[in-house]
Amino acid sequence: MTFNRDRVALDALDARLTQIASRLLPGATGAAEGNSVTLQALFADDSERTERLSLSMGELHLDYSKSLIDSEGLAALTKLAEASGMQGAVNALFRGAKINQSEGRAALHTSLRSPESANAPHSALVSETLASLREFVDRVHSGAWTGYSGQTIDTVVNLGIGGSDLGPAMVVDALADFALNRPRVRFVSNVDPAHLARTLKGLDPATTLFIVASKTFGTLETLANARAARDWLVAASDEAAVARHFVAVSANIQAASDFGIEASNIFPLWDWVGGRFSLWSAIGLPIALGVGFAAFEELLGGAYAMDRHFETAPLGENLPVVSALLAFWYRQYGASPSTAVVPYSQDLSLFPAYLQQLYMESLGKSMSREGAALPFKTSEIIWGSAGTNGQHSYFQQLHQGTEFTPVEFIACATASVDGGDERHRQLLANCLSQSMALMNGDETSADVGADNWEPQKTIAGNRPSTTLLLKQLTPHNLGALIALYEHKVFALSVLWNINAFDQWGVELGKRLSKEVYAALSESAGSLINQENIEAAASVESASTLDASTRALVQKISSWNTPR
Repeated sequence: MTFNRDRVALDALDARLTQIASRLLPGATGAAEGNSVTLQALFADDSERTERLSLSMGELHLDYSKSLIDSEGLAALTKLAEASGMQGAVNALFRGAKINQSEGRAALHTSLRSPESANAPHSALVSETLASLREFVDRVHSGAWTGYSGQTIDTVVNLGIGGSDLGPAMVVDALADFALNRPRVRFVSNVDPAHLARTLKGLDPATTLFIVASKTFGTLETLANARAARDWLVAASDEAAVARHFVAVSANIQAASDFGIEASNIFPLWDWVGGRFSLWSAIGLPIALGVGFAAFEELLGGAYAMDRHFETAPLGENLPVVSALLAFWYRQYGASPSTAVVPYSQDLSLFPAYLQQLYMESLGKSMSREGAALPFKTSEIIWGSAGTNGQHSYFQQLHQGTEFTPVEFIACATASVDGGDERHRQLLANCLSQSMALMNGDETSADVGADNWEPQKTIAGNRPSTTLLLKQLTPHNLGALIALYEHKVFALSVLWNINAFDQWGVELGKRLSKEVYAALSESAGSLINQENIEAAASVESASTLDASTRALVQKISSWNTPR
């Protein structure tokens, strides 16, 4: 389906926004050098700027007053959202329309966190799955579920990659203060054998439970790790132990059963949930095991609260929409190639990596929903790390580098550790002072012409940022935070008129890796194991590779050939 876009209005608004950008954004088309309106001037001209350019939802508060935008620009951007068909697109998302048109699917991750009483699409199916997850989690926590030797489970290892790893791993890390004493939860994603080997080191097979998280149960990296983990388990016991130590989250019941997992321990996934939006589903099983099912439900509740806000709030007062409009403004009119996301919270240290997949897999597209080549740039590059660590590495680039890089600060008002109030105030002081420094620069060193002027010390300022405050990092607030960014990404896809829910570039890489794997296996003189690689190439597979890849295969083979 296509959204109702007003082409005439969009063209007029684009021309207007280009004109506004020329006086607000450094490097914008038509901008006069050294003649841009500064953030300091915007604050001086509007005593109520901070109040007007702030939004709250529950215990999340966004201050975007340090953004390089004025009232005229905000009004034009809001009209742009209207002309893009934003409200109709949001309605289509929630009612389950097939907005992922290249795959003919809905995108109903919102149904995963909607109470059954809300009658969202598939609510009965979601409720049934949650009940089965709760029962399983209770059995593990109570000790009713035991391994092959009769001992209870003390460690869970999640085997997955991409959306089956990044989201759950980030949430488990973020909610470490809510973790239960048992079981410990670990994550393995990389097919590099070192990742699994180091995770298993020191673990007892008799007390370790594996979750194989793969929608198709055919992802090469996940299956390779799952087979290696099964070999590790069987070496300590026997094949019968697999059913006691492996469960799966998959849509491919038959493949998981063939692996040795009992059908009752295979939790479902559906084609209307994309991988990077799936942590709310059975993919969140390691979250529920790590922090308890009650906390997992609070996570869902926080996301649901943000869903309701996104669906009902006016566009100009809508946290995800306003956040998307600012990102669109900088990328479309300020030619900003990237955005730094900096959470001043060690618990959120994996959040930038999680956002990289959410943004760049969703928005890294060059074709419109109608299949036409886009004449403008889409997704910005997302990067960052936990503050204050980033201040001692890449913040020099943010303050004095030549690239125009907006920054999104995230901070928690309350310390997560008892007795850490003083250090937490230091943490917050660093966060707030960085946004001040980006805006104001260093006036004392910018006095050009003064006898003691040192040009290398000049910090011009006028670099934009937003600050998103959470009252406290709780499961509910984390759920709302994640859903905020999910909806921001969808809103950006509407503005750019692209499909946020397919990932054909990723699928190409998966397909080609099978051909290269076959070539490496042949070069090593081994037989291709059909179980290890589906649809393996023929014995001439190396001939289908380009010259560079063939040469690399040969070099690898030569270095691995015994002499």
